[in-house]
Amino acid sequence: MTDMQTRAGFVALIGEPNAGKSTLTNRMVGAKVSIVTHKVQTTRARIRGVALEGASQLVFVDTPGLFKPTRRLDRAMVAAAWGGAADADVVVLMIEANRGVTEGVERILEGLQDFGEHRKIALAINKIDRIKSEALLALSEKMNEAYPFVATFMISAERGHGVDALKEWLAGEVPEGPWLYPEDQIADLPLRMIAAEMTREKLTLRLHQELPYQLTVETEAWEERKDGSCKIDQLIYVMRDGHKGIVLGNKGETIKAVGKAAREELVEFLGRKVHLFLQVKVRPNWLEESERYDEMGLNFKDGNS
Repeated sequence: MTDMQTRAGFVALIGEPNAGKSTLTNRMVGAKVSIVTHKVQTTRARIRGVALEGASQLVFVDTPGLFKPTRRLDRAMVAAAWGGAADADVVVLMIEANRGVTEGVERILEGLQDFGEHRKIALAINKIDRIKSEALLALSEKMNEAYPFVATFMISAERGHGVDALKEWLAGEVPEGPWLYPEDQIADLPLRMIAAEMTREKLTLRLHQELPYQLTVETEAWEERKDGSCKIDQLIYVMRDGHKGIVLGNKGETIKAVGKAAREELVEFLGRKVHLFLQVKVRPNWLEESERYDEMGLNFKDGNS
């Protein structure tokens, strides 16, 4: 293929927390590159997944969910989401069919007014299997009255319904030009960060409501071994001594279970043996440390009120 025949561009998925952006990214890419849990606000960094569709390369920017920020981390996440949308060639607003036009969706629609008419913004109504078709059509009409979307798609990111049609449309909308990444690359995140995200996902799933967003995970060291395996050392930062006890669990049961689940997923992802070592540290002010934001791919200054 010559450069003139190929297309490549950035696609930003925006929406409220838990709208299904990470699930859609992973389905489009065909691999797990973004953290997926049933809790809101789990995506922190702008994770890019790279997918191919015909002669087009689609680079997905899976942004943090857009919500009303209160803390520094919240503000940095929302700034990252809007920044990802502003930098993209095509923007897809995802909403949940069963939730409809919430206050959060209305705030996002207001924010989109600043993007100008030149921006390609499509609407994807997700979780279509959860409401009746009449209600779905009414929701589509209401959204398109509120904003002039260039296209509307009815999808189920989890089941795959309508995803191929969306992917095909995106392939035709990104600009002509050479591919931005090698053909076999599925994400532009460093493996260290992907590994940290996998561990954080397991912690989030395991701890449920006990310790929602008061922790972060960093990959402190990554050692390639001669036998082809790798040794990964990770630090889990929590804000209080009590949180440390929760993460460790009775006789260390929780941290062992998290480490086992994260290691198994890393083995599958990397296709080789992994030695994973987790350590929990109390760091009361990690939410106010710029280094933590750098590790998450966020801008510390964006968190200023």
